Amino acid sequence: MNKYFTGLLLFLIFLGIYTWGSFARIPFADCVGFVLTAEQGEFTTTATATSHFLYVNTAIVIKDIFGLNGIDANRVLVNVSAALSVVFVYFSVLSLKANHLTSAAAAVIFGFSFSFWRNAEIPEVYTYNCLWISLFFLCTIRSFYTDKRYYIVLSGLFLGISLWVHIQNVLLIPGFLVFIFFFRKYRKQAILSLLLFLVLFASLFVLNYFQGLSLNSPYSSEQGRWVEDSFKKTLSQYLTDFIKSIFYLLYNYTVFIFFGIIGIITLYKNNREMFFVFLTSSFFVYGFSTFYAVTDNYVFFLPFNIIFAIAIGYGLMHRQNLFPKISFAVLVIPAFYILSYWIAAQTDKGKEFDDFKSYKGGLAYYLLPWMNDNAGIMEFVIDKKTAPEAVNWMTASAEEYAELLRSKGYTDKEIRKL
Repeated sequence: MNKYFTGLLLFLIFLGIYTWGSFARIPFADCVGFVLTAEQGEFTTTATATSHFLYVNTAIVIKDIFGLNGIDANRVLVNVSAALSVVFVYFSVLSLKANHLTSAAAAVIFGFSFSFWRNAEIPEVYTYNCLWISLFFLCTIRSFYTDKRYYIVLSGLFLGISLWVHIQNVLLIPGFLVFIFFFRKYRKQAILSLLLFLVLFASLFVLNYFQGLSLNSPYSSEQGRWVEDSFKKTLSQYLTDFIKSIFYLLYNYTVFIFFGIIGIITLYKNNREMFFVFLTSSFFVYGFSTFYAVTDNYVFFLPFNIIFAIAIGYGLMHRQNLFPKISFAVLVIPAFYILSYWIAAQTDKGKEFDDFKSYKGGLAYYLLPWMNDNAGIMEFVIDKKTAPEAVNWMTASAEEYAELLRSKGYTDKEIRKL
């Protein structure tokens, strides 16, 4: 089967899956802030840790071009970005000299992984970020496996662009520098790649500086001191964080973790330079995501999850004799989430957690990736409901969005359905 046809098929299948499972109502967390900004239609002109310059402005461009509202503009951006990310994982594994079936299997495993699938269903920045990161990884791999040296240049370009989506991607800089070091013999391409990256990175600071913001503004936010709090934990908290990170990996990749480990070991044997590029990138991303002091730190593992999905594909490629025996597991990944939810719902702890988190959808919100029947924050705000934990940072944007919609003629009955 033609690789481009397979890529197109994967894109259409996952676009359909993500569109089917997409949020019925605006979920909790940062989602409503992105929808509000898109609805207002005012381009973001600063690049701070929480402004997500490129994501927000792309959503506004989509809204203006296609005449959509803020909700659907975000939906289109997230769904399309997610489906494209799956395709780029496919091409990344294919670039490692894997066959079409193995590459497609790795892409499907990634596309069905919980953290990625969940973020493909809500108006959040992370799948758009994955789009640029997956392009960076694809070009990195092709730099090693092809003679086309322009991929070296594109690696720096795509990593630089990704910083305009999410500043977390600075954690990939050490891996990128290792990459440039290994390709130093291709002096022209390596220097151009580094220069492109540095220009795009420096532009963040220049943009903010000329608008009166401090030099550290791309890293900072007025909404919280999460980085500082990450260094104030006890030893037991750090240990708990690490155990939680292992659970995230297990829930995302289940039995396929075995192939990921095989892929990592095999890459070390076959291509040590590329191994160290991805090891360096993984180390900083995984370490930061594990100990970052936010409640939803699972989303910050996504760049690492892309790397691990590629490793799974590489492992499948070198264990072709084992893959047919468990190939069915690729397609029943959604059943694993349903089974996990059902088992957890039978336990006392699960019932207690479901009740405590009922305002945002309960246990299903945390264990099922699709969001086509989710609880909405607009209904929560319009009905003046209360939560057993602090949600004021979410509801403030929701209330502002409600006022904007009222000014456009929406009734409260219509708003609570959004």
